[in-house]
Amino acid sequence: MAGNEWINGYLEAILSTGASTIEEQKPAPVTLRDGGHFNPTKYFVEEVVTSVDESDLYRTWIKVVATRNTRERSSRLENMCWRIWHLTRKKKQLEWEEVQRVTNRRWEREQGRREATEDLSEDLSEGEKGDGIGEMMQNETPPKKKFQRQISNLEVWSDDKKEKKLYVVLLSLHGLVRGENMELGRDSDTGGQIKYVVELARALSKMPGVYRVDLFTRQISSPEIDWSYGEPTEMLTAGGDDDDNIGESSGAYIVRIPFGPRDKYLQKELLWPYIQEFVDGALAHILNMSKVLGEQVGGGQPVWPYVIHGHYADAGDSAAILSGALNVPMVLTGHSLGRNKLEQLLKQGRQSKEDINSTYKMMRRIEAEELSLDAAELVITSTKQEIDEQWGLYDGFDVKLEKVLRARARRGVNCHGRFMPRMAVIPPGMDFSNVMSQEDGPEVDGEIFQLTASAEGTSPKVVPSIWSEVMRFFRNPHKPVILALSRPDPKKNLTTLLKAFGESRPLRELANLVLIMGNRDDIDEMSSGNASVLTTVLKMIDKFDLYGQVAYPKHHKQSDVPEIYRFAAKTKGVFINPALVEPFGLTLIEAAAHGLPMVATKNGGPVDIHRALNNGLLVDPHDQQAITDALIRLLSDKNMWHECRKNGWKNIHLFSWPEHCRTYLTRVAACRMRHPQWQTNTPGNDLNTEESFNDSLKDVQDMSLRLSIDADLAGLGSGSDMQDQVKRLLNKMNKPDSGGLNDPNKLPDNVTGKYPLLWRRRRLIVIALDGYDDKGAPDKKMIQIVQRIIKAAQLDPQNARVSGFALSTAMPMLETVEFLKSGNIQANDFDVLICSSGSEVYYPGTYTEDGKLLPDPDYAAHIDYRWGVEGLKKTIWNVMNTAEGEERKPSSPIEEDLKSSNAHCISYKIKDITKAKRVDDLRQKLRMRGLRCHPMYCRGSSSMQVIPLLASRAQALRYLFVRWGLNVANMFVFLGETGDTDYEELISGTHKTIIMKGVVSNGSEAILRGPGSYQKEDVVPNESPLVACINEATEDKIANTLKELSKSGIM
Repeated sequence: MAGNEWINGYLEAILSTGASTIEEQKPAPVTLRDGGHFNPTKYFVEEVVTSVDESDLYRTWIKVVATRNTRERSSRLENMCWRIWHLTRKKKQLEWEEVQRVTNRRWEREQGRREATEDLSEDLSEGEKGDGIGEMMQNETPPKKKFQRQISNLEVWSDDKKEKKLYVVLLSLHGLVRGENMELGRDSDTGGQIKYVVELARALSKMPGVYRVDLFTRQISSPEIDWSYGEPTEMLTAGGDDDDNIGESSGAYIVRIPFGPRDKYLQKELLWPYIQEFVDGALAHILNMSKVLGEQVGGGQPVWPYVIHGHYADAGDSAAILSGALNVPMVLTGHSLGRNKLEQLLKQGRQSKEDINSTYKMMRRIEAEELSLDAAELVITSTKQEIDEQWGLYDGFDVKLEKVLRARARRGVNCHGRFMPRMAVIPPGMDFSNVMSQEDGPEVDGEIFQLTASAEGTSPKVVPSIWSEVMRFFRNPHKPVILALSRPDPKKNLTTLLKAFGESRPLRELANLVLIMGNRDDIDEMSSGNASVLTTVLKMIDKFDLYGQVAYPKHHKQSDVPEIYRFAAKTKGVFINPALVEPFGLTLIEAAAHGLPMVATKNGGPVDIHRALNNGLLVDPHDQQAITDALIRLLSDKNMWHECRKNGWKNIHLFSWPEHCRTYLTRVAACRMRHPQWQTNTPGNDLNTEESFNDSLKDVQDMSLRLSIDADLAGLGSGSDMQDQVKRLLNKMNKPDSGGLNDPNKLPDNVTGKYPLLWRRRRLIVIALDGYDDKGAPDKKMIQIVQRIIKAAQLDPQNARVSGFALSTAMPMLETVEFLKSGNIQANDFDVLICSSGSEVYYPGTYTEDGKLLPDPDYAAHIDYRWGVEGLKKTIWNVMNTAEGEERKPSSPIEEDLKSSNAHCISYKIKDITKAKRVDDLRQKLRMRGLRCHPMYCRGSSSMQVIPLLASRAQALRYLFVRWGLNVANMFVFLGETGDTDYEELISGTHKTIIMKGVVSNGSEAILRGPGSYQKEDVVPNESPLVACINEATEDKIANTLKELSKSGIM
């Protein structure tokens, strides 16, 4: 407990710097800057709130009141002391609320697990029931022997896979990604993940059977950063020279996709609204590359991605959508997890959940991670601790339930539509090609001596410049070095290390301390967290008078890092990672490769690294004395130091890139492989005599235009009869009819053809208006708007020739056709009907049987991934009919709507919307029970539909791109101001969006998310050149908007 004199000193300091900035309503956030400048007031407030006991503050307040005089300063001190005391009490309230939240969440998980167990036990024998429940309740880690046996059953990736020609896609969206001179430590987004994904891409491209690796990231053309980040592509490695069948596209590449503001470098928290835009851009590149690779090594057939691997939450969200659009397996690596970070920040008690969400967009990040778990076949982690203690926090992963589902799958027992992703521990790899083994001997210190020896009679040896930069800080550079290398992030715990060093005289006498804390020019220009740590470091160096004993260089290049390790090893030093929690600890492996023993945190990945290398000591990062003792022991015991050094070198091959990639490909190969497989034919480049009548008419139209132009130029009267005939034909084909869209004189568009006309369209007008009345019936004015949109799109004859129409709706097909008939519109006026919220796709005039429209069978197979209809029906009924704290609701708020259901859509009518659960709440409960799907409310909140996980109206548009080659960027989507709960997914992307105001008034978005969740602006950008609004739904307005939006992208 701190003394009152200490508290008074801090309070006086706060008063001197301006106490008016202390907020009374909420605890001070963790920030030391206002407007880009250091704020000492907030620093002192943080120190008091986080370090002082409440009773001390109270006693200080009483003392000040008792000794108060008429001076203004004492009165202000009393008032300020009370306000800070109030903040401290509020901190305790936040901690209590966090305990309540964790308790409620634990109860939810147990309830979900119990219900899942009951469902899974129904079709088991009594013996199997016992096994399943016993396995679920087992808390211990499975025996190591059993785990090894499971691994041995997998076929290890080897050189006999060389004949394969695989295309691997990696995604890493944020930060600055390039192959050479990586600016690691430039900011919090450009760290170890960037280095990892670049080296992974290089290493995978060298593996047998891998033909091409694409690493997708963001393209940025900003004066704030280097021009190289604006280059569309960058080669990392070329194809192997030992393969005679290598084409020009083989190797590893960085592919930069433009999304978001083109001229701004955005931190990762601001990228969320532009994810859909990235997905569409990446999809276009993948489809193009698949065709190119097909020509090179696929025998003319597209080479689809073998796997799409997302790194971090934003890339995981993108990978989930892409894998659904392409129907290929997805792999996820979290790197750093949102729920884990949220737990840590809430435990600190400095910020409320609302403040954390506002700063870090935490709820949007967590939902992205949950969606990634829904879609992923495999989740790669660095340590087992990450599985148990971090992924175990998520709704979509339950360690116990995963074991049960895995056991049932091995026995061939039905899992009732429940799925859990497989978790695999694969430590990151490292490139050891530049690591030089250092042998012990008297010459070890020679190079350092050359730098420190007198200039007389010596011939200084050229040594790395970073050595000189570090040694200029030291009075005695011959001492062993304690090396710490990390960003100046509070969770890296560098201040505890510095305090341990400063307060231990034996440690100061024994060694020097080197702190490599990224690169900096001006502390005031750094982020608040980094600036706080650096400020504290400088204060502590001054407090303990550590000048001449601590080095903290401002700059270093990535190429300097190996030399820094080598310098520490030559002094017989130690590498330390004192982080509060370390997800993996790649620097520990790098240090071991350079012959440095380690002292590391016992929380996280270092435990597994120490188990493999046995080259140092683990410590409690909160225990300052333990850190001191471990450092002194390892530095002073030379035998132990040499033993740790040799152990590290002996076992370091376990962390090589070839070993990592071999395990990686072995695990991926064990996933359920899938890729687009069309049951129906796909049109080729050359059409045969069976091409559709409509396609032939398009050729006639093209020919007629040429004839007309030629006749005008030649001035030939003899051609007038032919020209008149052509004009009459064109009028019948294209002339808008004021009386209706189905003029009996119009050519028969309902003639069936072999292929949908989509594959010949250059643009698609998508009508996705969700206008319904209170009973869920289509609004009467909606059909009029549909008519106007079609007519407006035909006002421009040149674009009308190449434009198709799509209707996207929550209505089933039969009801959709009846709706169109009510406005004298035939279904054949549309190229495609997307029905039942994206669960079915129809092509009027193409897929028919006895005059009845048939759904696209390829789309049905495309969206079938993890569709567990048998488990969903029962669980949804139970969840929707159970209120919080009640067994069952007296009356059900839902009723199954069989008429609107289909093989991939479970539809319900909502009888009482006030008792219905929000979409995010329903999805959470289904995830906890292992069920993966896409629930939504539609038709003015009168219906609820549950469709497959990666199906939606937005995904159906991407499917049309994949299946028929109609680029999403050439689609124009008409929406209202509101709509069904999947409305937000249709706004952003590379397509053009036209929002028609005043058309839809009865949406369902109010029951999409609950309080405390992410907001609409975290999904949809506030401003976009691809989005336009129409206040008046007239044909001229619509036509002009289409024309203007056409200029915003390439047609």
